Amino acid sequence: MAEYVLAADLGGTNIRVAAVDPAGSILYQSRSATPETRTREPIVQTIAELARKCIAEAGNGRQPAAFGLAAAALVNSSEGRVFSSPNLPDLDGFPLAGAVSDAAGVSVILENDATAAAIGEAWLGASRNVGSSICITLGTGVGGGIILDGRPWRGIDGTAAEIGHICVEPRGVSCGCGSFGCLEQYASATAITRMADELAEGFPLSVLSGDRSPSSRAVFDAGIGGDELALEVFRRAGFYLGTAIAGLVNVLNPEMIVIAGGAAAGWELLAGTVRQTMMEKAFQRPAERVKLVPAELGDNAGILGAAQVALQHKPPFIK
Repeated sequence: MAEYVLAADLGGTNIRVAAVDPAGSILYQSRSATPETRTREPIVQTIAELARKCIAEAGNGRQPAAFGLAAAALVNSSEGRVFSSPNLPDLDGFPLAGAVSDAAGVSVILENDATAAAIGEAWLGASRNVGSSICITLGTGVGGGIILDGRPWRGIDGTAAEIGHICVEPRGVSCGCGSFGCLEQYASATAITRMADELAEGFPLSVLSGDRSPSSRAVFDAGIGGDELALEVFRRAGFYLGTAIAGLVNVLNPEMIVIAGGAAAGWELLAGTVRQTMMEKAFQRPAERVKLVPAELGDNAGILGAAQVALQHKPPFIK
């Protein structure tokens, strides 16, 4: 068994790399801001520098067995290539795994960040010991990862589980993907802010009414305090999230759905409406059976999922 692997989480704001042992313990972790240029070469070099730091601090002279890289992008893991990265568009079409492998001197396996989070939660988090689960990440956007019979489902092109782009409002808000009414436009942190702005005029007594584009955290805090505007925002977000989940339940019949990501901090304000909407729209038996739970691994879900991908990967590696 491998003594340790490297794992990375590449986002539009930060890059993290960690050395992880086979039990899932993080031996050392390094972090850097994503380069301001947001272009290929600086991103690759930053990942490689963080990787070398982890090897120096945690390796004891040993090289890692492999390197799992989770990216906020549509990816093809078998080719190690990014299809599309809305936050880092210069990576579109780029063989990222091979480039990082060359720069860091370690074999690299590329994975979608939300799929990595699903793998992490299934390994050590909320959905451990669960055969079939779906992880929905609520952050700046909405992502998803699917585990079926203990294995991640990536689809024929590697682009499966784009749950944020399930259409929940056919004539709804335009989405960056080019479509309209995607779940991402109604249940993400960005959507929480937008809906609070849109509804402010109708709630003049709200603590948020004078706060232009309040953060999703501010809306959550107001909701916990009983603010009617904030509660209505979360009710709407919960309705759309519940609608999408009902479709997933009907199609995939999972044992568990895990809600992860930064905006999942608002789960207690979403949960009631999500479950009610799911029960109204999904088949009764699978809806009653499925467990809706918050994630347990926090920011480390993607890192640990990427580590598990590296630990399980069999040669030949992407080079």
